[in-house]
This record gives sequence, C-alpha cells and structure tokens, in this order.
Amino acid sequence: MGNWIVNEGLSIAVIIVWLALNGYLFWNFYLFYDEGEAYFYSRKLYGSFLALARAPAACLNFNCMLILLPVCRNLLSFLRGSSACCGRSIRRQLDRNLTFHKMVAWMIALHTAIHTVAHLFNVENLVDARVEANGTIIAALTAIGDRDGETCLNFVRSKEPNPIGGINVAFTFLAGLTGVVITLALILIITSSTKTIRRSYFEVFWFTHHLFVVFFIGLVIHGAGRIVRGQTPESRKEHRPENCERNFTEWGGNNTLCPIPQFAGNPPGTWQWVVAPMVLYVFERFIRFWRSQQKVVITKVVTHPFKTYELQMKKKGFKMEVGQYVFVQCPAVSKLEWHPFTLTSAPEEDFFSIHIRIVGDWTEGLFKACGCDKTEFQDAWKLPKIAVDGPFGTASEDVFSYEVAMLVGAGIGVTPFASVLKSVWYKYLHDASTLRLKKIYFYWLCRDTQAFEWFADLLQSLETQMQERNNADFLSYNIYLTGWDESQATAFSLHHDQEKDVITGLKQKTLYGRPNWENEFKTISSTHQSSRVGVFLCGPESLAETLNKQSIANSTVDPRGVHFIFNKENF
Repeated sequence: MGNWIVNEGLSIAVIIVWLALNGYLFWNFYLFYDEGEAYFYSRKLYGSFLALARAPAACLNFNCMLILLPVCRNLLSFLRGSSACCGRSIRRQLDRNLTFHKMVAWMIALHTAIHTVAHLFNVENLVDARVEANGTIIAALTAIGDRDGETCLNFVRSKEPNPIGGINVAFTFLAGLTGVVITLALILIITSSTKTIRRSYFEVFWFTHHLFVVFFIGLVIHGAGRIVRGQTPESRKEHRPENCERNFTEWGGNNTLCPIPQFAGNPPGTWQWVVAPMVLYVFERFIRFWRSQQKVVITKVVTHPFKTYELQMKKKGFKMEVGQYVFVQCPAVSKLEWHPFTLTSAPEEDFFSIHIRIVGDWTEGLFKACGCDKTEFQDAWKLPKIAVDGPFGTASEDVFSYEVAMLVGAGIGVTPFASVLKSVWYKYLHDASTLRLKKIYFYWLCRDTQAFEWFADLLQSLETQMQERNNADFLSYNIYLTGWDESQATAFSLHHDQEKDVITGLKQKTLYGRPNWENEFKTISSTHQSSRVGVFLCGPESLAETLNKQSIANSTVDPRGVHFIFNKENF
C-alpha cells in the first residue's frame, strides 16, 4: 500500500531550507560566472547565457545528490527506528520521503530545462563565433587555439555555420551527446511517473524509472570534456583582461604586457556531489536483493468478497510493527515487478499477512497463481514462490504514542488499521495497563456492502473483548456505506430495530452517506480538550485534504490544548 506521509506535505521549515539552498547555489554560481575575472573573455563569446547555464548546473548537482536518498527505504527505516537520532517530529519528516522525492525531481526538471535552453544559445553563439569576420574581439578570441602553443577558449573548432555546426556539437562532443541522452532519459522518467501509468502500466513505469542509471552515468561524465573554459590564473597574472581587452589586435608577439591569454576547462565535479548517495543506493539494492532471496512460505490463502484475497506467510527472522509495509514479488507473474502492501497482521501473531484487492494485471495474475480462481482445495506445494522485501517503517507505528487516535479508512484502505486493531486486541488479552492509547475513533467508508465481510470478524472480536473487560468505550467505530440503491435502503430500514446490524453483525449500526467531519472533529476536541490526537488516514487525496484542514482548524494555539496531528498513507 505504500508508506505514510504526515500532513499534506513537508514542513514549511524543510521546504524553506531546501529552496534557500537552491537559491543560494543558483545566485552564487550565477555571480561567479557573470562577474568572475576568469570568465571575462568567456562572456564575450557566450554572452549572458554562460552564467544562466552554469547556475542551474550547480543546483542540478545538489538535487541529484538528494534524489536517491528518499528512496533508500532501509536507511529511512533504520533512522526512523533509531530513537536516539529521530524524535517524533523528525520521523514525521522521514515519512514524507516520496513527497520530497517528487519535489526534488521537479526541481531537477526545472533546472535541466534552464540549463538546456541556455546551452542551446551558447552553442549557437560559439558556432557563429567561428565564422565571425576578422577585426572583432570575438573573432580574435575564437581563433586562439588555431596555432601551436595556444589553448582555446571556443571548444568549437569546425567552421560549419548553424544549424549544421550546432548539430555537430550535439552529436560529436561528449557534453552534447550525454546532454541529449540524460535529457531524454529524464523526460521518459517523469512522463511515465504519473499515477495512471504507475497503476495501469506498472512495467512501463518500472523500466523507464530505471533509466536513472543511464541518467547518473551521463551526468557524471557530462563535464569530462571541459567545454566551459576560463582564463587560467597564471595567464591572468600576465594578461589582465580589463587592461588588454581593447588591444586585442596587438596580443602576443612583442607585446609583453598582453600576451595571448591561455584558457582551461573546469575539472568535472558532479561526481563529488553524487558519489556518496550512489554508494548508499547500491548498498540499499544489495540489501533488498539479499532479503529477497530469503525463503518465504505461504501458509494460507483466503479468498474474501469484493475481489479481495489474503496471503498469510512466514519468513525466518521476520519482525514487524503495526502498520508497516512490505514489497512483494511473484516470479510466476513477473520477474521484475515489486508491489507494496500494508501488513494486516499484528506483531503478536506468528505469521504476517497482506490483503490484496484485484485492481490490475499483476494482482489478478497473483490471484490465479495462488489458485483463488479454482473451487477445489489447492495443495501447498502448488502455491507460487513469493519474494518479500521489508518490512519498512511508517507513521502508523506512532499510533500507540498518542492517548487518542482517529483511524480513517476508505475501502481497501482499511488494511493498515487491521494490524493496529489486532495489536490492540492482543495487548488487551495480555496486559492493557501498558497501553498509552486510551481511546480509538475508527471510521470506515466503503461503497459496497460485501467489502465489510472480511473485516467484520475482527471488529466483533474486539467489540466482545472490550465489553468483557468493562471498557466498551475504548473503541468507538462508525462504518459508513457510501453507495447503495433504493431496494437496499428499504431492506436496511426494515431491520434497523434489530439488536445487531444486518450488514456487519455488529452492535454498532452501519451509517449511510459520509461523515460530517466538522462535527466529528468538534465532538472529539470538546471531549479531549488537552490531548494530542493522532489522525491516521488511508484513502484518497480529496479526503486527505478535508481531514488535514479539519486537523488544522480544530487544533488550539494553546500548547496545553487539543492538537490534531494528521498522517496520510501515500500510495
């Protein structure tokens, strides 16, 4: 199901720091190339586009350093589980890893566009400079390097005019060729990362996203040609540009005050930015591969209504916390695809389980591979081989650190809370005094009545357990049916006075329509006037926006008052 994002986005402080660093790098490098003495003559050839190309290049290095870190899941889980380095506020930032990953990706796209457009003008200017008529300083600068003992400023040595000259630069120079390759790779990566592509054509997303390998290789060697050249420090001691600019026709020869200037390109520096995260990511992939090779045994397959099925599995050394997620691969369905699923089992159980709803080719393929489409009993040895990577930490691990929790699930989005509620049940069976959590408000919104069936047994067990221990008020749950027809509504009204609900079999009756969230939040805030309330959602973005706004609106300014802290699972 993915990992959790707390609140709608990153904290304002993180965004401001990140944007400030981008702004600093951009402005600092822009001034360096726009005003630096070493690039005095370079600006004569390139014009203002020199600085406009180099400034975003610095920002690209910085953001390419960051882009891999949010997808190092094992690193994030390690940091999240280390209380020594990560308090709750820092853990909440780590839970927004994919949001930050996407923001950095868009920043890379922006700076790539600026860098590319600026260099298109630069190449045009350099090619034009090679055919410049003699008698201008541009002609004099671009001719340096034609004779022995000179180092060129203009890396374009052919005198082919545009557009042929520009095309030659794009496909015959390392910088041009790698620039084309990494730009195309970036375009494919971004355009295939939309939600529609990810859900409907996952293999397209998977293959194109792994073009990041091509992107990083091209990025590292992009500057190896050293085509952006400036005057060397030794040359500037003998040839002061501000003094010699006007005497360009007299450079060299017997003119000891203005010898011919010498130029050199900057050594490639991108590798210094990206080598550490690249090593971390390689290590991350090694860990994933090692864990994926560990044997996983499917102990039970359960088919539920509403195109949902459950896999119960065992794996040596597997340890989990509530609400964590794993990545699952089935080679019989696809040797490449790994899909995230929230664990629905509790840490106290001797197996781990996931609930899968059929929403695409892969989930349907696994459904058939497990024999769920057959009526006869399936032998265990016929079940497919499964690889599992994880578990990985999520914000839902913090649910027991609040005194009050609101759990909101929409449709199959109820799965994370199965783990939470099961764990609550086991804790009550053994020692409820260790629970800091004193109250749970549970909301489940679903369109189809059949979808309630697989979850109703858990709620019934928990409901009975709370009543036996005289703590029925611990769990307040509300189940909302958001889709029904007129005949169903008539049938429901006829059975409304029965002791148990006609749909779920629970004492709490199913409600119809959608919750009035404003009233729900106001009721909870008035009941718990000095509590921190954790609001956990697994559902659509529209509902997330509503709950986030209500969390903000109903939190008091007084630090001693009620505060709602919103957490959302990111698919």
